[in-house]
Amino acid sequence: MTEPRTRKIGENEALFRSVNEQIEELSETFSVAAETMTIVCECGNRECVEQFEISVREYEDIRADASLFFVVPGHDEDDLERVVRRTDRYWVVSKREGEPARIARDTDPRN
Repeated sequence: MTEPRTRKIGENEALFRSVNEQIEELSETFSVAAETMTIVCECGNRECVEQFEISVREYEDIRADASLFFVVPGHDEDDLERVVRRTDRYWVVSKREGEPARIARDTDPRN
């Protein structure tokens, strides 16, 4: 059975990931040679509206794994994910195995 908090955070993260997928599509449509794009934090806080710039290549590298998400430093949820990459602008978190990873895979718009 899914813990309500785990489900809610997973749904919020999936929503932000979907928004970033749309941002990438628009970037490709309107700027053929774009090397960077601005994305929204994919943390589980639905109220978060923080943004940061990232290269399209970095974005694609992370999007290859459905369990990875981009967050602003400090926006991670230790009990549901672990930080696997840190930069000054963003962190990459990996969903922990079990329910958090399953939700991430099930909601992957590229799947």
